[in-house]
Amino acid sequence: MNVLIDTSVWSLAFRRSRASSRRDAQMVEELTELIQEGRALLFGPIRQELLSGISDVRQFNTLRNRLRAFNDLSIHELDYERAAEFSNSCRRAGVQGSHIDFLICSAAAGNSAAILSTDKDFSRYAKHLPITLHEARTRGGESH
Repeated sequence: MNVLIDTSVWSLAFRRSRASSRRDAQMVEELTELIQEGRALLFGPIRQELLSGISDVRQFNTLRNRLRAFNDLSIHELDYERAAEFSNSCRRAGVQGSHIDFLICSAAAGNSAAILSTDKDFSRYAKHLPITLHEARTRGGESH
């Protein structure tokens, strides 16, 4: 199964100088493996989030060039409509979230992809939405 990588994980790998915890290091390792397996997915809104706020032009260009190795997952009208439905469903259940989070959920669901994120909000969404979360593999373990 392909995996849509959230901004939080890309940021750990490309915007920080080193992992601050064992969990962060595991997430970067998982991203590396998913990239090597050809299963890591990126889409425009996440690309934009990653590149936003970088004031150093050289750093911006370096990250932009690294991300150009990945084609963007296409987003269609249905993805936006499904994202609104997901938002409404979660809101009815008392779960709040950002528009971009629900677009991530929608794009992943629409492309039969899992989501890899350090953001705990996705665990709350998964209780109410038809999404699959991908967890970093550990030695001898499998992904979910």
